[in-house]
Amino acid sequence: MTENVPFLDLSAQQAEIIDEVLPKWREQFRSAAFMGGPEIAGFEQEYAAYLGVNCVVGVSNGTDALELAYRAVGVGPGDEVIMPANTFIATAEAASRIGAVPVFVDVEDEHLLIDPDAVAAAITERTRAIVPVHLFGQTAPVELLAPIAERDGIPIIEDAAQSQGAASAAGRAGSLGRVAATSFYPGKNLGAAGDGGAVMTDDPEVARTVRDMAAHGSATKYVHHRVGFNARLDAVQATVLRAKLRRLDAWNSSRQEAAAWYGQILSGIEGVRLPSVRPGNSDVWHLYVIRVEERDRVLAELTADGIGAGIHYPTPVHLTEAYAHLGYQRGQFPVAEAAADRILSLPMFPHLLEEQQERVAAALSTAMSRALVPVA
Repeated sequence: MTENVPFLDLSAQQAEIIDEVLPKWREQFRSAAFMGGPEIAGFEQEYAAYLGVNCVVGVSNGTDALELAYRAVGVGPGDEVIMPANTFIATAEAASRIGAVPVFVDVEDEHLLIDPDAVAAAITERTRAIVPVHLFGQTAPVELLAPIAERDGIPIIEDAAQSQGAASAAGRAGSLGRVAATSFYPGKNLGAAGDGGAVMTDDPEVARTVRDMAAHGSATKYVHHRVGFNARLDAVQATVLRAKLRRLDAWNSSRQEAAAWYGQILSGIEGVRLPSVRPGNSDVWHLYVIRVEERDRVLAELTADGIGAGIHYPTPVHLTEAYAHLGYQRGQFPVAEAAADRILSLPMFPHLLEEQQERVAAALSTAMSRALVPVA
């Protein structure tokens, strides 16, 4: 019987860290030191050093991290926040929770990252933030957005949920804007054993605001300076994140090797459009996303053949029911819409074996041999 290939397998990661993490967890359970303390402070300091930023504030999850980042730079009700249509809904959701208005723009075709020209055209008097999304483990073109943002005094807020360890010539993803937000959902390149997130910035005032808001608007217990909410990272997750952070570069290197091997073994399959690396980028391949025609049929055949695959994401955010009230129509963002019909995420994780990738390639080749339409 041919072995199935999972889309994501985190068991080897957990096996690497379990002996390091369990003693610390036992101590935390013994002392009941679950909130605050040296594990959280240690992780924040270590992740800040890793990214090359002054401040990291650990929070409850990536969506809360985005909302806190938006709020910390002054985004409020009625303000416009520009972001790509090709992203996970949390990028928009976090703005909506404030009462701000997501303004979607198209992406460029080669890497499916935010299109700087589209951003420039979308700016109005109500624009209060520009949000490049470092999608799939890439680094968005922040250096091209910076002059646009500076011209109008608009902060850049990075959505770095899929890019822990990614970099461009300008620096690591998460260190390139006024403030950045990330997610430590278990499947991320740097994932917790549950949920978690962080806000990153060089601005100590932004960091202080985030920390206060995440703790009910209070820097001192029962002294509340502003209306906040409960969005703190807990020590149990910080312990896991510290252990995984020490292995992140090695795991990302394994992802890069896997992506290179995919590039070799998939290159001869007719009708498959492979991903490419933006010049100057060091991608960390959170996802390995190809494009094919008849995507749904190909996905179904891979699934039937025991190959884990996914779609990230099947519907651009502007066409979701949740944002129908904004009045966007199909055809407004043709690149993102065309990609949504073709993108297919193949298995990708640090401990993916070459033999597993070859099994993926064989199944994909079989599925594509039945394709009726060549890729655009």
